[in-house]
Amino acid sequence: MRPPYSGGVLRVALCAVLATVISSIGAATAPAADRADASVFGGLGTWVDIYDGPIYAAPERTAQRMAARRVKTVWVETANYGASVDVVDPVRLGRLVDALHSRGIRAVAWYLPGHVRPALDRRRALAMLTFRTAQGGAFDGVALNIESTRLKNTALRSQRAVALTRELREAAGDTPLAIVPFNPRGLERRPSTWPRFPWAELAESADAFAPMIYTGGAYTGFDATYGYVTRALRLLRASTGQPDVQIHVAGGVANRLGSEELAGFAAAISDDGSTIGVSLYDWMTTPPGAWKSLSPLSR
Repeated sequence: MRPPYSGGVLRVALCAVLATVISSIGAATAPAADRADASVFGGLGTWVDIYDGPIYAAPERTAQRMAARRVKTVWVETANYGASVDVVDPVRLGRLVDALHSRGIRAVAWYLPGHVRPALDRRRALAMLTFRTAQGGAFDGVALNIESTRLKNTALRSQRAVALTRELREAAGDTPLAIVPFNPRGLERRPSTWPRFPWAELAESADAFAPMIYTGGAYTGFDATYGYVTRALRLLRASTGQPDVQIHVAGGVANRLGSEELAGFAAAISDDGSTIGVSLYDWMTTPPGAWKSLSPLSR
């Protein structure tokens, strides 16, 4: 009985299979792509959003005051999903970025996607990368604040958040990307807010995380604040599967934290010892006393 395939054909087929297997093994063992320099997100920081009119009215003076507070990184919102333009007030935004750079302060752009209109979110996220000031300055890093729950389909929300993160990471090149995720302790307490939050998928693309671990107004005293922040950091590392994940911790809201809460927040960050940066949200609401609490963490 004649075999269905000749020996020559079988040899060719065998070689093709072996080539596929070898290729697959090589792909599986290939090292991950190099991450961008997350130190951009390090040190003492502060936050600016698109509603902070007084900052944009006097950007140079604001930058001078930030420098006096020893701020190293300013997180500046360029737009959100509800804004009428891709970059809000670009002229005065550019003046602020230039003023920060002239004082040795890094400027990180952040955008808040709604996850409802992917094309709009993509365009506005990419606008952070293409933005240039009058002096040709660019942002030192970019961030996606993916906390919006406007899209009620949580599975689709996760899918779109991950897709946007991956696309921005690919486009960013050497520009570092941070993710502002949902507060991990908040999700532990209320998991229905965002079931199966895609921590691991986001961590594949993010150079750092900047969780907004808010306790002001909800937790009173040193111990409660300390415990909440400490737990949130442990959850973030466990959820991403990256014990050495780079974290900039944003506390707040600044004017809702008393002296005991500020002390608990600062002690939790200090005792953790592995975060790269710290801030309170936001510049406009941070009282003078809060800077004194944060100053030992400035590095």
